[in-house]
Amino acid sequence: MGVWRQIGEYLWILKKDPDAPRSKWIGYMHFINRLSILLFLLAMLIIIFRMIRG
Repeated sequence: MGVWRQIGEYLWILKKDPDAPRSKWIGYMHFINRLSILLFLLAMLIIIFRMIRG
């Protein structure tokens, strides 16, 4: 699975792979990855806003 596809699944842009293994621990891992991606994007938006604002 490609990196961009995985990110798309984390951010609810793409459908999840129905053949992917499901377990409680994989669900926790996906949640933490999703949270870290969203926090990174939020930080990037704040940095860009501050650079534009001066």
